[in-house]
Amino acid sequence: MNEVHIRKVAEELNLQPRQVLATATLIGEGGTVPFIARYRKEVTGSLDEVAITKIRDRMVQLAELDTRKDSILKSLDERKLLTDELKKAIGEALTMTRLEDIYQPYRPKRRTRATIAKEAGLEPLADFLWEQNPAANVEAEAVKYINAEKEVPDAEKALAGARDILAERFSDDARAREQMRQFYRANAVIRSKVMTGKDTEAAKFKDYFDWKEPLATAPSHRVLAMRRGEAESFLMVRIQPEEEPAIALLASLFVRNSSPAGKQIRLTVEDCYKRLLGPAIEVEMRLESKKKADDEAIKVFAENLKELLLAPALGQKATLAIDPGFRTGCKVTVLDAQGKLLTNCVIYPDKSDFERRDAGEAIKKLCAHFKIQAIAIGNGTAGRETETFVRSLGLPPSIVIVMVNESGASIYSASEVAREEFPDHDITVRGSVSIGRRLMDPLAELVKLDPKSIGVGQYQHDVDQGALKHKLDDVVISSVNAVGVEVNTASKQLLAYVSGLGSSLAENIVKFRNENGPFKSRAELAKVPRLGPKAYEQAAGFLRIRDGANPLDASAVHPESYGVVEAMAKDLHCQPGDLIRNAELRAKIKLEQYANDKVGLPTLKDILNELSKPGRDPRKEFAVFKFADGVSEISHLKIGMKLPGIVTNVTAFGAFVDIGVHQDGLVHISQLSDNFVKNPAEVVKVQDKVMVTVTEVDAARKRIALSMKSKPDLSGGSKPASGGPRPAPSANRDRAPMRPPQSSGGSGGGLGGLGSAFDQAFAKAKKN
Repeated sequence: MNEVHIRKVAEELNLQPRQVLATATLIGEGGTVPFIARYRKEVTGSLDEVAITKIRDRMVQLAELDTRKDSILKSLDERKLLTDELKKAIGEALTMTRLEDIYQPYRPKRRTRATIAKEAGLEPLADFLWEQNPAANVEAEAVKYINAEKEVPDAEKALAGARDILAERFSDDARAREQMRQFYRANAVIRSKVMTGKDTEAAKFKDYFDWKEPLATAPSHRVLAMRRGEAESFLMVRIQPEEEPAIALLASLFVRNSSPAGKQIRLTVEDCYKRLLGPAIEVEMRLESKKKADDEAIKVFAENLKELLLAPALGQKATLAIDPGFRTGCKVTVLDAQGKLLTNCVIYPDKSDFERRDAGEAIKKLCAHFKIQAIAIGNGTAGRETETFVRSLGLPPSIVIVMVNESGASIYSASEVAREEFPDHDITVRGSVSIGRRLMDPLAELVKLDPKSIGVGQYQHDVDQGALKHKLDDVVISSVNAVGVEVNTASKQLLAYVSGLGSSLAENIVKFRNENGPFKSRAELAKVPRLGPKAYEQAAGFLRIRDGANPLDASAVHPESYGVVEAMAKDLHCQPGDLIRNAELRAKIKLEQYANDKVGLPTLKDILNELSKPGRDPRKEFAVFKFADGVSEISHLKIGMKLPGIVTNVTAFGAFVDIGVHQDGLVHISQLSDNFVKNPAEVVKVQDKVMVTVTEVDAARKRIALSMKSKPDLSGGSKPASGGPRPAPSANRDRAPMRPPQSSGGSGGGLGGLGSAFDQAFAKAKKN
C-alpha cells in the first residue's frame, strides 16, 4: 500500500491515516462498501458509506496517477531526456494537472512553427532575445541568421522565427500554465451566441442566443444547456477572460524591461497568449467546467434516484394494476401478495356506456374474487380519468387506490428482462405488472431498469456516461443493501446488487432455489455453485430468510456474529429467539461483556438494535396520496389554485411536481420557500408530498409554474413559466404507445371471445 497516497487521502478527507489504510486494505481484499460500512466498523473507526466510497475512488485516482507517471518516465527514458531533477519532479507531482504541466515541454509534438524555426537554426537567436540585455543590438544580431536556403530571407523573418521558439517555450512553462489556469478560473466568462441563420431552428435555446456570465459562478444546468446547443450546432460557445489583463499576467512572468530585446519578448507574449496558451487553457476550462457540471448533475441524479429507490413500499398485498389507455383500453393485471401474475384482461371505460358498465363490473368482480387489497393505476395518458372511474365504482374502503409513477415502464416491458420473466405475454401485460409491483416494492422493481430511464436526472444524456453509471450503480447497491433482500422471493436482478454477488452468482442462486426449493437457512447458500467463502461473507448479512429455523437469518445480524448472540442468550438462560421477542431480556444485556478484538461496541450496538427489530425496513411508512378531484388536465388549472402534488424530480434550478394533469409543473428555486434557498435538495426530495400554488400556465407550451411560498406572487397571469431551456420533466412520460391487444398475447377485451372482461380474466386465472 502506497504510504504517500494513504497520507494524502487522509489529509484531503480529514481522516486518520490508519482509517484510510484499513479501509483501502479491506477494499483490496475484495470488501464492498456496504459490507465494510456495516460489518467492519471496528476496523475503519465507524466510517460510513460516503467516506468509504471517497477513499475507494481517490485511491483509484492516485493509482491512475502512478500509472501515468510510469508511462511518462518510460517515454522520457527511451528518448534520453530523463534527468534526476525531472524524475524527482515527476515523482512529487500530486495531481494529474501538475504532472502534465511538468511533462509538457518534453511531450512529442507535431511539426510546429517553433520546430521549423529550430530547423532553420534560429534557437541561438531566441536565447539571445531571452537574455533581454538592454545594451544588445537586436537588428545586428538578427542579420547574422539570414539564410535564403533555410527560408530566412531577412532579419525580420529571423526575429519572427526566434519569437515562435520562445512562444512555445512560454506556453510550455509550468508556472505560466498554472498561473494562467488560475486567472481563467477566477476571471473567465462563458459566452454563447446563436449560429448565423439558425434563429428559428434553435428556438429552444433562445435564452442563450446572446448570453454571458462568469464561468466561476455559472450553474451546471446552464453550462450543460450551452454545451448541448453547441453540440447540436445551434450555438457557438467561448470561454475567455478579458484579453489585456491576461496578456499583462503573462508579460509579468517573462518581460524584464523595455529594451529592444524586451519589446521582442513583449511581442512574443502577445502571440503566445493569442495563438497557443490562451486557446490551450480555454480547452482546459471547457473540460474542467464540463466535469464540474457533470459532477453536479450526477450528484443531483444520484440523490433523486436514492429517494426514488427508497420510496415507501406498500408491501405484500394482493394488487390489481391498471395501465391506462383510451383507444387501446386499460390493461388490467392481478398480482398476488408476492407479485406473481395471476390473470389479466383489457377494459374500455372510455368507449360506450355499455363497455363502461362492463369495465366497472369486471373491476368489482376481480377485486372480490382475488380479495384485492390495493389498486395501482399508472399516471400516464388517461391515468387521472381511469382513477376517477375506479373511485366511482364504490369499492370497499379497505382497498387503497394509488396513482403510480410509470416512467420507464415501457422500457422495462420491451426489455429482455421482461421477455424472460413473461415470455407468454405481450408488452401491455408486462407494463401493467410493472406498475403494480412498483406500488408493492419500488426498489425491487426499479432495479430491473437502467436508472437513466427512470426520469429523475438532469441532462443525464449529456454528462460523462461512465461516471454516471459508476455513481448510479453505487446508489442502487447502497439502497438494495440498506433495505435487505428476501433470498427466497427476490429476482436475479435484485440479487445481483447484493454485496459480493453480481449477476452470475445471482443467477446461480435463483437456479438453485428453483431446483431445490426455498432456502431454509443462510448456511445453505454455501451449496450454491461458485458462491465461495468471500462472496458468502460479503452477502450473507444482507440476505433475509424469513420463517427459517434460525430467527437470526431474518435479521441483519451477520452469521459471523451468531456466536455472540448465542452467548448472550446462554448467559440469560434463554434462546436467541427469546431475545428478539422479549425487550426485558434485551435490557439485561451488558454489551461490554461481549466485546473482544474482533467485535467491538459499534457492532454490538448494531446487534442489539437488530434484535429489537429484526430485518427492519429503513424506508418510511407508506401513506396513500390523492390528487385534487376535478383537476386532471392543464385546462382545469387556474391561477391561485392550491393543489397537492408529488415531487418527481429535483434539479439545480428547482423541483418538478406532479399535480395530476399529465404534465409536471416547475417550482423554481426562488419559489421553494419563503426563505432563501441555495440548494433545492435541502428543501425537497423526490417523492415528497407537497402543497403548491399555481402561478403561471402556458397550455400551448405545456408549462406550469408553481410556488411553495406562503404568499406567492400571482401577477404572472398566463405568461409562459420561466426557466429557459431545461431538461424534460418526468411527466413528459417516456411511455411508448402500447400495441393494440393481440389475440396471441391473451389480452382480448370488452365483449370479444368469452364475453366480459372478468370472464376472460377468470378463465386465464384457472389456466394458471
